[in-house]
Amino acid sequence: MSTPISGTHFGLTAGDYHATIASVGASLRTLEFDGRPLVVPFDADEVRPAFRGATLAPWPNRVVDGRYTFDGVEQQLPLTEPNRGHALHGLAAWLDFDAVDRSASSVVFAATIQAQAGYPHRVDVSVAFELDEEGLHTTVTGTNTGPSRAPWGTGPHPYLVAGEGRVDAWTLTLPADEVLTVTEDRLIPTGLEDVATAEGGVWDFRTARTIGDTFIDHAFTGLGRSADGLATVRLTAPEGTGVELTWGNDCPWVQIHTADQPVPELDRLGLAVEPMTCPPDAYNSGTDLIVLEPGESATASWTIRAVQPL
Repeated sequence: MSTPISGTHFGLTAGDYHATIASVGASLRTLEFDGRPLVVPFDADEVRPAFRGATLAPWPNRVVDGRYTFDGVEQQLPLTEPNRGHALHGLAAWLDFDAVDRSASSVVFAATIQAQAGYPHRVDVSVAFELDEEGLHTTVTGTNTGPSRAPWGTGPHPYLVAGEGRVDAWTLTLPADEVLTVTEDRLIPTGLEDVATAEGGVWDFRTARTIGDTFIDHAFTGLGRSADGLATVRLTAPEGTGVELTWGNDCPWVQIHTADQPVPELDRLGLAVEPMTCPPDAYNSGTDLIVLEPGESATASWTIRAVQPL
């Protein structure tokens, strides 16, 4: 039997949860609770569209123009977002990861980002998925196995599904005080603003409200957290079903995107919720950028779980 286009698949089951992980990009291909989708899936023999479920490393989001300077050396990355002219979502999304540990409810993947033009560093990437009755837990670890310091950032790229319908009908709770504003054409960061005043408060979802026709493709920070340091984004449908994504202090940022597409059948199918260790263009701004010394590691984790009607 031939390997699907999206790589080798691993089904995970725990309680009412079931997930399928694809080895290319260590990607979350499906996640269901009691048969209800919690993420927008993609087909096994489909080239994964729009980074659905991919692991993003060694940077999430964009490096503007693909150019940055690190340790005094200017680098030029391939422009993988040609319509805007940026380097998008890192170098790991198309690597075929090896499964190095496996059980009925978990799988651990490993791959190496080799030193290359624009990123002359070698970093081993481990991605662990574990499913239990509390949801799907993901942990990403980057380890610098090269001889020089390496810039590092990571995050996931799931499109969350609350229930029936599309993004417009769902209610979003986003506990973020600040939004990173961007240019309209190329989404280049322009500065942090208070969500209460930026564009008249259009991106202020600290109190749960319906998304409606709001366009969002922005990074948020100033995250409200529980006593144990967890931030939670919650998405619910009118019928009361929903999904939430929770993460710790290792990700001080989250990118939210309403998945607007020019093709009607693909438009606003799910809400991208992407906890990030650093903001867009951190390779240039340096904001929250992790620098791995040789032999050093950094880890980030998050959890997706179902929300049931009261």
